[in-house]
Amino acid sequence: MRRTKEAMPTRSGSNDGGNPVAAGTSPSRLLPVSAKIEVSLSREIDEYARVHGITRSRAAGQYLTIAQETLRGGDGVAAAGKAEEILEALEGVRTVVELLGPPSLGLMRLLTHWATQSGGLKVSEDELLAELRTVAADEWEQVLSEAERELHETMRKDRTEGRR
Repeated sequence: MRRTKEAMPTRSGSNDGGNPVAAGTSPSRLLPVSAKIEVSLSREIDEYARVHGITRSRAAGQYLTIAQETLRGGDGVAAAGKAEEILEALEGVRTVVELLGPPSLGLMRLLTHWATQSGGLKVSEDELLAELRTVAADEWEQVLSEAERELHETMRKDRTEGRR
């Protein structure tokens, strides 16, 4: 004998998303969803499924899970928000450098002048200043490269976590 589908199954309870769950089913059970989406999103989901070797249905489910986490402000926070935070932090660093740079350079010039005036050094003021600038530039480049590396690692980690 052939079974027919009921038009509206009996519902009891709800799952985490607030959608009703059929009586006798677990809230963690996957439910089919039908939605109309833009062609570009459909293609993106298809490509995601192909690259990850999963079904289109599972890829769409993962996209919805990421969207849910993003909307709730969970672990799947959009990278754009993080990028804005990073840009604001960099702007703050730039402001500090603009405030501290001129006094630091002035102090360096004054110290080289005093060091050469005491007569204990066998180099000219210009040579000492050039050496100080070279060492300072090397140190600064090292700090910047370390900060840039850490930034790239953080962004890569955020992108990787956002795809789960």
